[in-house]
Order: sequence, then structure tokens, then C-alpha cells
Amino acid sequence: MVNALTWARQNNVALRVRSGGHSLEGWSNVDNGIVIDVSELKSVHIDTATRTTVLGAGLNQLEGVTALAEKDLAVTTGTEGSVGLSGATLGGGLGFLVRYLGLACDSLTGAEVVVPSGADCAKVIKADLKNNSDLLWALRGAGNGNFGIVTSLTYKASPLKSVAYLQATWEGIGDLHGVFDAWQRTALFADKRLGTQLEIHRNQILLFGVLAEGSAEEVKALLAPILSVGSPSVSVQVGNWGDVYAGFQIPTSAEPGSWKFFSQFSSKPFPKKAISIVASFMRDAPTDDSNFFTQAFGGEVRKEPRGGSAFPHRDTLFYSEQGAGWGPRTGQPGVCDPLTPQAQAWIAEFSQAMRPYVDGAYVNVPNIGTRSADRTDAKGRPGRKPLLGRPL
Repeated sequence: MVNALTWARQNNVALRVRSGGHSLEGWSNVDNGIVIDVSELKSVHIDTATRTTVLGAGLNQLEGVTALAEKDLAVTTGTEGSVGLSGATLGGGLGFLVRYLGLACDSLTGAEVVVPSGADCAKVIKADLKNNSDLLWALRGAGNGNFGIVTSLTYKASPLKSVAYLQATWEGIGDLHGVFDAWQRTALFADKRLGTQLEIHRNQILLFGVLAEGSAEEVKALLAPILSVGSPSVSVQVGNWGDVYAGFQIPTSAEPGSWKFFSQFSSKPFPKKAISIVASFMRDAPTDDSNFFTQAFGGEVRKEPRGGSAFPHRDTLFYSEQGAGWGPRTGQPGVCDPLTPQAQAWIAEFSQAMRPYVDGAYVNVPNIGTRSADRTDAKGRPGRKPLLGRPL
């Protein structure tokens, strides 16, 4: 990687870095340049006595969760196992454990990074609280190839022996107002061990809850105000987090061939009008796979790790996304699919309609065309310029 970065700089060749390959706008690829693929860096070193974990930057989230769960340990990850662990962490890292353990980047205590050196060379450095601490600050929430090529990540993992995983399903979306309002009045302020997500499709509402070190009875009781709306079907699984996590993965082959997302954060509960907008657009969604997704915040998210972080949305109530999924996985570009214009227009109009009720965007789910308001963080510190010149 040092040689590749050095060569690219000396020859003025565009460079991108790729791990999981889930860059939603294709920014981990480049024409007339080189891609440094770190996906084979899959080393795992876990010190169970100190809970210090050093993971290669090529691991995906399923591999990271599985390795840690075998030792009854965990850090926060997103829900999709095929997503690269490093990319998810460096952009913040949201998921079911976020209220219990904080963001994925909050557990990040160090990283090995390849960075430019001198006029046209490169070198390997360490970023931790004692070495290049400003770089560690930036990697905690604004990383993702902007500051260097991360080759390994060091986490302080947390003990986690078991979880109670609840899934509730409402057929149709007639109960959406009641379900959404009950969710935002309940799940956002519940026991911090409870992480929840709502997923709204055009023909059903799904509620997912993970209670760390909890029982089936306990998770049902905490979510009772939501489950009392309508007549949902409810199931609960209790077990090792690695087993539960693997169980709800959807094979990539079963996913749509094309996706478009729009991300946002909400600092206030949705009023009835906002929920009505969600319901209206979901009824007209281009496909059954298209959805409106939420993630409850609060709990440990509000606490910065020692040394701080660049993640700017700690005080938000919840995160949400509109997502359009369409077309088969044929290997052809999405523009060839007849549904592409309809799906793109739907999500553009949906995101525009929600603007009065949301703010900001998630760096891991970039809203292309959105400008940064300024170049300072929440504490007035100047933003860091990308070391490699542009987002990778």
C-alpha cells in the first residue's frame, strides 16, 4: 500500500480505496486510476484479559461480529454483514447496540494508517491517544478514506454474552401512525440496553429490537406500548449475539440489483404530518423492497469517547433513511432497468418532502450534492482537510 500510494502520487494517478465495496455513490471505484482493495486484510487478534481487539481493515461486519462473539465480546456494527467493518466504523457506525455501547467509532482506540509523506512518497503511521491523536479524532466519524488508508483498527470491546432479539410484523401500513408515534415515545427513552429499528414497506411495518443481556419477557415488556398497537405477529430469539446476527442476514443474491438511499437525522419527534408523508410515499413505493428505515439514538451515543470524535450527530433523537431498491442482479448497469427513472424520482421527491422534519446526513450514506454548512465541528474546532486530497 505504501508502494501503491507512492506510485500514484509520483505519477499523478487518481487513487481510491475499497474494502467491503458498499460505497453507495461508487466512490470506492475510479476510471483511469487505481483501486487499492484491502478486503483480504482479515487478521483478528483479541486479548480477552484487556478486551483489546485488533482487526484487519478487510473484515466485513459479519466476520467482525462473529470473531468477537466467540469470546463473548462486542462492538457496535451495522445490521448488514457484508458491509466492510472499517468503513462503517470510520464513518461513525450505527446499529442495534448503539444505545448500549455507543457508536462503533467510540470503541476505536487506535488505527494503523498509510498516509502521504513528503512531496511524493508515503509511510505507515499509528493513530491513537498518544500518537497522532488529532488523526484518531478525525477517524472517529469522518474517516472513510478521507485521511489515509486504514490497514487495521484497534477496538476496546465490551462484554456481551447474550441478547434477546424481537421482531414484530404488522400487515399493511394502516397502523403506521400509531406504531410510529408509540415507537418515538417509547424506544428513544427506554433502557439503554435496548436498540430498536423500524422498517416500513408499502405492504408491512417491521419492528426489530435487541436487548443486551435481556430475556424474552423483558424485551416484550419494554416494547409493550408499541406492540399494543394493532395486532402484530411477534417472535423473540434469545442467544449469543453472533448467532442472532448471522440469523437475520439476507443473502446478497436475494437483494435488488440497484439501491438509492437518502439519510437524515431528527432532533424532534415526527409530528402527524411527517408520519402522513411517510405513509403517503410508502404507499406509492416503486417496489416491495423500497423502505423507510429508522434507528433509535440516545443512551451511550450522547457520550464522547476519551479524546473526542468527529461524529456530529450525538444529540439527535433518531436516524432515518429512505431507500429505493429495484431490479434484479443481472450485472448490467442500473440505468438499463426500466424502473430506474421511477425509483430515482420517488426517492428524490420523498427526501424533499421530509426536509422540514430532518437535518444533516450520515457520511456513510452520503446525500450526493449536499454541501457542508461550514468547516468547524460542534466544539468550534476547524475541520481537517483530507490528506489524500479528496474523499476515497
